Amino acid sequence: MTMKKPAATPETIAVIDRENGLWYQGKTVTPPAGWKFLPSGDAALTRRVKLAGPHWVVNTFYRNKLSAIGLWAPADIIAAEKTRRKQELASPEYQKRLAASRRQRDKKQARYADEFRAAVLAFLDFAPKWSAVAERLADAVTEHAVPVGSGTVARTERISIEERAEAAVIAWMRHQTSNYDKMSVAHISGERRRVRHEINLESRFVLKEYRRGWDVDQRSCPLAKALRRFDREKDRQSD
Repeated sequence: MTMKKPAATPETIAVIDRENGLWYQGKTVTPPAGWKFLPSGDAALTRRVKLAGPHWVVNTFYRNKLSAIGLWAPADIIAAEKTRRKQELASPEYQKRLAASRRQRDKKQARYADEFRAAVLAFLDFAPKWSAVAERLADAVTEHAVPVGSGTVARTERISIEERAEAAVIAWMRHQTSNYDKMSVAHISGERRRVRHEINLESRFVLKEYRRGWDVDQRSCPLAKALRRFDREKDRQSD
């Protein structure tokens, strides 16, 4: 789920005037006459407006950190830089650079998807008789976790790819093989963590059955059921 930044209020705003070393936190301030607000979104445009003249950077506190939501600057500077930016975006040279950059990102993403899927298969380590199940599970986890912007553990670089693969598998199983998403968890400190831990243990036991080559009833196994749903969804998307 994508988390939205909270709406900015005088209590959550921090205005920074780097040129004059001023910092207004939790106060209502009035920008100079002729200034206009430029929301965050186009990093190149924001950077150029900053370089072009005086400005106030506006931040809001989000998850206990300062997060930029835009800046105030003279309206004529913003208008001029917007015009320059629009012309640049429409130029053939920019479109060529953009296409080349996209191809490079796509190649990098494809390489990472292959590496991540291999790490998932290594973590699963299913017995030969269940290799087909391992392949399907690796596909499902990779498809869910790897896309840019997914917000999953697979996108973090703070832990190794092996740890990412393990965490992604367990998270996928928690959401797909249990009723975790529909649970009503008491608002008690540590309760949700405890529930996740119990579900994770159940998921690891299911994985152990496949690793050891045990006979697993595919009609009742929660993992098998989840993979059948995944297969049906893939079929619908390909129609």
